[in-house]
Amino acid sequence: MADGEQKTGGRRSLRPRTQAVRGGLRRSNFDETAEALFLTSGFVYDSAEDAEKAFLPGGSVNRFVYSRYGNPTVAMFEERLRLMEGAEACKAMASGMAAVFAALMCQVRAGDHVVASRAVFGSCHFIVSELLPRYGVETEFVDGRHLDQWKKALSRPTKAVFLETPSNPMLDIIDLKAVCDMAHKAGARVIVDNVFATPLLQKPLAFGADIVVYSATKHIDGQGRTLGGAILASKKFVDDELTPFMRHTGPSLSPFNAWVLLKGLETLELRLTAQCEGAKRLATFLSGQPKVIRTLYPELPSHPQSNLALSQMSGGGSMVTFEVKGGKPAAFRLMNALSLVDISNNLGDSKSIICHPATTTHQRVGPEERAKLGISDGVLRLSVGLEDVADLEADLAQALAVA
Repeated sequence: MADGEQKTGGRRSLRPRTQAVRGGLRRSNFDETAEALFLTSGFVYDSAEDAEKAFLPGGSVNRFVYSRYGNPTVAMFEERLRLMEGAEACKAMASGMAAVFAALMCQVRAGDHVVASRAVFGSCHFIVSELLPRYGVETEFVDGRHLDQWKKALSRPTKAVFLETPSNPMLDIIDLKAVCDMAHKAGARVIVDNVFATPLLQKPLAFGADIVVYSATKHIDGQGRTLGGAILASKKFVDDELTPFMRHTGPSLSPFNAWVLLKGLETLELRLTAQCEGAKRLATFLSGQPKVIRTLYPELPSHPQSNLALSQMSGGGSMVTFEVKGGKPAAFRLMNALSLVDISNNLGDSKSIICHPATTTHQRVGPEERAKLGISDGVLRLSVGLEDVADLEADLAQALAVA
């Protein structure tokens, strides 16, 4: 098939589960059942004239020229995720952080103003607080839960807004429509890291967001196998700003990783449904434990923003955050006592995983910033996998007894 031609996805509107299996399918002349893996760095031309046409700026030749620019397997992943997200265009990246960095750096210039929610992943915090200012970009953090802080920060021209909702690790919820409306009045594009919600539980573009970024390493792969990321936005933004940045800086997703992620998308809905059910049950269990100070989960009535979460999300997600009495010593005792749940800083995996944000994912932001975020030394982040939830509950119960 020619570049861009698809077996399924353009003929009619398909439901998400069908898109996850059929979207973007591109079969070669061998008519393979599974998506083909094109492990090639480059592509050949019939003539020198064809090669020249392929490299002309804005040329009409619709073909692959180099896997750093595009690859058939990567293109299938991009198209499938694009359909699931409901975006005009998608570009795959080597990792989630490559996606965050590219989404910002392809559009900002020295002197621009960027506003971000304070509650973001540690590496995202580093990009906004330390990396962008090196290039003359003025950055400002706000407490994303409070619209008055957004209003003040966006009272002057702004280039970009960056936020996570739910946030990592405290599951803060941000009013997407309200922030997008304010950001657009300030001239800003809104970038939403939607990794905790996935394209199945939340559609930021429907609330006015301009750009959605993912770490495909998480739920999209879902089995701890490979790295990947993605940026979804308007075709104009991807063509005019993102693609030139990507072509010349090289944060490309490898064809093999794209193939693994394609297969991950096929089972995303099935896995996430089970993980959400398990997470809600474990959150309910933890909220009733005497050694647990607080439990955060978007669907729990005790979550301070549960109503907002339910208005934006179709499910609570696979992440549960809770705080144990006794600070770091108790948190470490609990983690070390777990026999089923693994200690790791990844998330969205089929295996349940726990981490201590203050000493891992958010160690670099420092104690003062962690205090503002509510990340105490007793806070633990639990990513619920696909094990029998009764076994997970039993494992947490015996570990809490030790803690």
